[in-house]
Amino acid sequence: MRIVLDAMGGDHGPAVTVPGAIEAVKAYCIKVTLTGDKNLIQSELNKYDYPEEYIEIIHCSEEITNEDKPVAAIRRKKDSSMVVGLRLVKENKADAFISAGNTGALLAGGLFVLGRIKGIDRPALAPVFPTTTGGAVLIDGGANSDCKPRNFLEFGLMGNIYASKILKVHNPKVCTVNIGIEEGKGNDVTKEAYKLCQKSDFNFIGNVEARDIPSGYADVIVCDGFTGNIILKLTEGIAATIFQNLKEEFTKNSLRKLAAGILKPGLRDFKKRFDYTEYGGAPFLGVQGNLIKAHGSSNAKAIKNAIRQAKAFVENKVVEEIMKEISQLGEDRIE
Repeated sequence: MRIVLDAMGGDHGPAVTVPGAIEAVKAYCIKVTLTGDKNLIQSELNKYDYPEEYIEIIHCSEEITNEDKPVAAIRRKKDSSMVVGLRLVKENKADAFISAGNTGALLAGGLFVLGRIKGIDRPALAPVFPTTTGGAVLIDGGANSDCKPRNFLEFGLMGNIYASKILKVHNPKVCTVNIGIEEGKGNDVTKEAYKLCQKSDFNFIGNVEARDIPSGYADVIVCDGFTGNIILKLTEGIAATIFQNLKEEFTKNSLRKLAAGILKPGLRDFKKRFDYTEYGGAPFLGVQGNLIKAHGSSNAKAIKNAIRQAKAFVENKVVEEIMKEISQLGEDRIE
């Protein structure tokens, strides 16, 4: 198996992508191709001991930055680390591609270079949302701000497959995010989406309110990308605020510091539940290839886990399963 990693992507570039790749090849015995500036990548590699036969560099003369306009960047920067990596997957020279770079450009590249799965109208991001029961697939996490009812159905189908194959959840519970649990709640789009999901073959259990998402009420949380991205960022902000406030309270005096020392193992486990680096990244479901978007601020641990996630994605044939399931829906679905 060969995984391609955009070595230039993210806030820290080769400083984290290179050590993350090294940790991954040592842990999982897979080959990693690093795309990007060869001199910068090699300079980082020289700092570590690593199995050279497992890591390859493909030099790229261009880089897509966060300031670039997504579609224009994909079309114009043909020799960028992102486009070259996507092309390797398209040409079956690699099994999966990972990037922590420009999200919009990666999504545009997934569509233009890899292409959509036949029958999928809108591919979607599917990050894992932390819950008290472990984690739930949130789809869409930010790829599509405006959606049609059929998109919710497709998101539910793809999320169901991902939860089954990767999270190993038996018969995942699928819900649509809404302002109430009743069938008649929401706007025209969510009401129609509810009806379509009711007729589906996956385990649709109705609506879920945002306050119940962290409880693990559902295994797959379906929504448009506008709503999903707000849920993710609000949760990330609340978690950061809680941990910062806890730190301030536990360091106010010696007695509290002593209490913090006793509680430290439990607090560490609690924080781990909300740590995005544990999951590595979010798959872009609905394209004809294994594509993972890592967090822009990823550290080496997050990169390593993104590679682990890509490995599982390939081994469990998630893309192939989506192709098979979507073909069974037929072309006469309600739009």
